[in-house]
Amino acid sequence: MSGDLIDTSKGHPAMDYKEHIRTYKGFLTGSVVLTVIVAMILIGMRIFLV
Repeated sequence: MSGDLIDTSKGHPAMDYKEHIRTYKGFLTGSVVLTVIVAMILIGMRIFLV
């Protein structure tokens, strides 16, 4: 995903689009990492507790 794909011409001048994109990418990365960690915990529980 690139910041070049967002049309900022009609956006609010106070909006910091670069920071918005950086925050969104961080959110996506964190979501993926958290999902993988939870999946690993569940797999570990299945192996060691059952």
